[in-house]
Amino acid sequence: MPTIVFASPKGGAGKSTSAVLLAAELAERGASVTFIDADPNKPVSKWGSRPGKPATLTILADVTEDTIIDAIEQSATESAFVVVDLEGTASMMVGYALSRADLAIIPTQGSQLDAAEAVKAIALIRRQERAFNKTIPLAVLFTRTSAAIRPRTLKAIEAEFVDNGIRVYGTQIHEREAYRAIFVFGGTLSGLAADQVTNIAAAIANARAFAAETISILKQPAKTGEAA
Repeated sequence: MPTIVFASPKGGAGKSTSAVLLAAELAERGASVTFIDADPNKPVSKWGSRPGKPATLTILADVTEDTIIDAIEQSATESAFVVVDLEGTASMMVGYALSRADLAIIPTQGSQLDAAEAVKAIALIRRQERAFNKTIPLAVLFTRTSAAIRPRTLKAIEAEFVDNGIRVYGTQIHEREAYRAIFVFGGTLSGLAADQVTNIAAAIANARAFAAETISILKQPAKTGEAA
C-alpha cells in the first residue's frame, strides 16, 4: 500500500506536524496506518505516547539505516498507508526511505531561504531516482502560512516551483495553535477541547483538505518533475 515520506533538510519546516496531521486524519477515517518515526528527536513517538492516538495508527520508532527498508516494506503489507517522518539530513537512511516512496512530501515555509532548502530535498530525490532507477513522485507543501493573507513573496516562490515543473500542493498547512496543541495534549484535532485551544474547526478543515489532496495525488501519480 502507499508509502508517503516526509523529507526536509531544514528544521522547523513543519515536517513532523504535517506528517502527524496526515496520519491522524487517515486513521480517523478508519484506515490502518503505520507511522515510521525515523527522526532522531522522536517527536511523533512522544505524541503517540500521550492519550488519544487513533487505534488504527501504529508507530514504529526503532528503525536504523540497516532496517528501514525492511520496516517500510513489511508495514506496506500490513497497513493501508505507511507514513515516514525522516531526519533532517541527507543520510543513507533518508535515501533508503525515499527509494521506497510512492509520494515524497517536502514541507517548506514561504521564504526564499526555506525554498532553497526544499530544492536540496528535491535534488536528493532526483539522485535516488537515478540510483534506484525508479520514479519518485514528489510535491512541495507550504507550511505555517497565514489563512487570511497570501503574500506576494509566497506567490512568487510557488510560481517558481511550478515553472520548474515541481508539483505544489494547493492546500497549505496554516499556522494554527491547534497543531501545536496536539503535541502537548496528545490525540487528534477532533479530540481537542474548546478550553484547550481555539479555532479547532478551522484546523480540522485544513487537515482534512491536506489529506484529501494527498489521496488525490496518490490516485493520479505524476511523472517526476511534472507540475500539479
